[in-house]
Order: sequence, then structure tokens, then C-alpha cells
Amino acid sequence: MIDNFRLRIFSAVASLGSFTAAAKALGISQPAVSQNIAELEKFAGARLLRRSRGGVELTATGKRLLARAETVLHECSKLENDFHAPRTMLVKDVLLGSRQCSILIKDGRFADLDAPAETPADKVLDASGLAMLPALYNTHNHAAMTLMRGYADDMPLEKWLEEYVWPFEDKLTPSDIRQGSDIAVDEMLSSGSVFFSDMYFDIEETIKAVEESGMRAAIGITVMENHSKSVEEQKMQYVRDWKDPTGGRIQLVMAPHSVYTVGPAKLKRSAAFARRNGLRLHIHVAETRTEVENCIRDHGTTPVRYLDSLGFLGPDVIAAHCVHVDAEEWKILSERGVTVAHCPCSNMKLGSGRFPYELAISSGCRITLGTDGVSSNNNLDLREEMKFAALLAKVAGDPSLLPAAEVFRWATRNGAEAFGIDAGEIARGKLADAVLVDLGRSSMQPCHNLLSNFVYSADSSVIRHVICNGQIVGPSR
Repeated sequence: MIDNFRLRIFSAVASLGSFTAAAKALGISQPAVSQNIAELEKFAGARLLRRSRGGVELTATGKRLLARAETVLHECSKLENDFHAPRTMLVKDVLLGSRQCSILIKDGRFADLDAPAETPADKVLDASGLAMLPALYNTHNHAAMTLMRGYADDMPLEKWLEEYVWPFEDKLTPSDIRQGSDIAVDEMLSSGSVFFSDMYFDIEETIKAVEESGMRAAIGITVMENHSKSVEEQKMQYVRDWKDPTGGRIQLVMAPHSVYTVGPAKLKRSAAFARRNGLRLHIHVAETRTEVENCIRDHGTTPVRYLDSLGFLGPDVIAAHCVHVDAEEWKILSERGVTVAHCPCSNMKLGSGRFPYELAISSGCRITLGTDGVSSNNNLDLREEMKFAALLAKVAGDPSLLPAAEVFRWATRNGAEAFGIDAGEIARGKLADAVLVDLGRSSMQPCHNLLSNFVYSADSSVIRHVICNGQIVGPSR
């Protein structure tokens, strides 16, 4: 068997014409070079090199071997470059804002935003014709619901859940969850998202999908009123025993589904357990008028006021939807430091109503973006979600409401901050999560405003590379 390093020695001797020069270039001794060449000649059954006064010359057999060796070494180098996880990566000649530069990433973080073009790195990525933007963070999702894409469309939320979604979910197996999560992960990476906050079942399967993908996630421990006490305790013990297999890319959150599927005692227990164990809380809030009306009927007040009365709300809470929330409730959410995950496509598709952008923005509350599950969207493209959010904000008559730069911040920095991820912007010292956008695509030309193009005119095909934690993780297309 021919060793790859032995071929490198042979190639070095042939190109440099000297055993001594090859030894110096490879950082090994000259006897080691001679020994490896002797072993190659023994393997080939013929002389490969002929010494002369001018140095070293290849024999006819040596020339044939060198031609094949160079092909093998090139493929080995390409394989290593494509699959080896580099500690350092130089993104060369990329557009950052309005300037061309080279960016050095080291140990998963942006180390230098103006690195010399010849800076040595484990991997060099030629980014000519590309622009770098922060990656996207999907803050509300049900990943495995990709299995229900197009399954139950065009109906109200209550009917959709009770007659279609929940009966479908009762039949899902762990292998189904893994398949659905794999589809979701691939779709999100292909459209520029490096993180999602999930709320579903059989979380071990989703965790495996995330671990293998290289992306980030907050995996919800879903809580429902119909879960028995033993099931609830098993979930809590899982949290106590859990160790992140990725070394920092995955976090667990407590995810009581909603006020209409979880009673007050269990909501309080979930919040208390989460806070004792340093977990965030993820919950659906005020998604539909029916939810609000039923909460008033059952608890005498609206969902936000009800959750506040239970001591549930706080800066560790991510409240999804918040479509039917009045001005006083937005003040409560802001004062408690709650993050609101806005899901415009799902809200429109289910007829839930228009998100109160004016109240939300003026409240000072941190707003993020989520896609919700595929069954109510029907995709996981957060870039598309930005456009819908910005346009839906303007429908009421104010074209200046929610400009591209602001909605982009919702999808990037706000999402990262909500989950304690030191990312969301291209800045020295920040975690290296980014997308590289192809400026040559017709939808990106002319480029009067990069963010405007990315939010309003692009589609996911403009995304050439997705970087998470300093590693290229997508897209797979």
C-alpha cells in the first residue's frame, strides 16, 4: 500500500531536484527521505529517481508515478480542505458593508476584519464577488412538522390543530421525527439560518440532527397538561442529566405549549424548574382571537395579563406570536424583558390577524422572527419571513414602518441576543456565524443597498455559503 505522505516526499524530491531540499521543505531528516524513496522503489519494483551531478532526475517509471501521484495528492488536498474542520479560516476578498476585505476566523470567532490577503490559515475561502452578512436566527419553529408540508392547508387554527395536526402527530415515531428534523435542518441551512428554537417531541432525534449538521438550536422540552406526572418527571430528569454533545451549539429550554393546553399549576412548575436550572422558557401567546376570548372566559383576563399574574413572564421568556396584545400588555411585556417571536407567514396563513407592529415597536420590546412550523407556513426560509414582516407592517398605511435594516436586525442580532448567543453581527470577537451572498445573481443587481436587496428582492438561491461557529455548514444544494 502506498502511503500518502510517502507520495508527498516523492513529489517534493521530484519538484525540488534534491533529497536535502525536500527534507528541509517537509521538516524531516534526509535519511528519512532516502528511506521512503527506497520503499517506494521497492513497491514499484523499479528505480524511480536517478542521481546526477545536477541533482536528481526522474526515470521513465518515476515520471509515470509522479503524474499519478500529483493527481492523488491534489484530490487528497481537496478532500482535506472540504471536510477538515479548520481552526482558522481566511475569507478572502469579500464585501463587508461597502468595502472589500479579507476576514480571518479563528477558533469559531471573527479574529480580524481587515486581515492581510496572504494571512496563513487552515482553510482559505475565495469570496470574490460575494458579500458577507450575519446569519439568521429562527426563534420559533416545530422542525419535524416538515412532514406535514401541504397536509392541512387553508383552515382555522383550532380546526387545523384538533382535527388534523394532533391526530397526525399521535402516529409519529422517533424515526419519523428524525427524518422531519433532517429535512428542516437542510432547508434552514440552505436559506441562511444557523439557529432555530424548537418545540416538539422525541427531542433526542432533533438533537442528533442538529449535532450532525453543525448548526445551533434551542431544543424545547414540550409541556402539555395531558402529560402524566411520570412523563413530566422523566423530562425534568432528562434536563438534569443532559450534556450538550456539541460543546456549546445546543441549549435546552422549557416549552409549555400555551395557556390553552397547560394549566396554571403546570405553568408555574415549568417556570420555576426552568429558572432553577438556568433554562429559558418558550411559549405560544395570544396567537388568535379565540385564544384570547377563551382565556378571558376561563381565567378572567387576557393571556399576557394571566401569565404575568402567575409570575411566568421575565427576561428568560420567548413568547411566540403575540398577535392580539393591547398597548397595556405590550408595556407589561417590555417591562418584564420578554422577547416576542413574530411569525408573519404563519399568522397570515392561519388567518390569525395582523401583528400590531406599531404597538410592538413603540413598546421597546425585543422582537425576533420565526417561521413557525412548515405545516402553517409552508417553508422555513427566514429570509422570506423578513420580507413578509416588513410588507405586512406597511399595509396599514405607513410605508416607513419597519424598514429593511430594522427587520434584518430582528432576524439576526435580536434573535442571537434572545438566546444568549454572542453573535448576530460581523464584529471582531463575535462568534463567526455568517452567510456569503452571491452579488452576481440578477436579484442582487444593481446593488444600491445590500440589505434592501437581501430583504426585498433576493431568494435563498443567492446564498453561496453558510458559516456557523467558524465552519462552513451549508447550503447543500
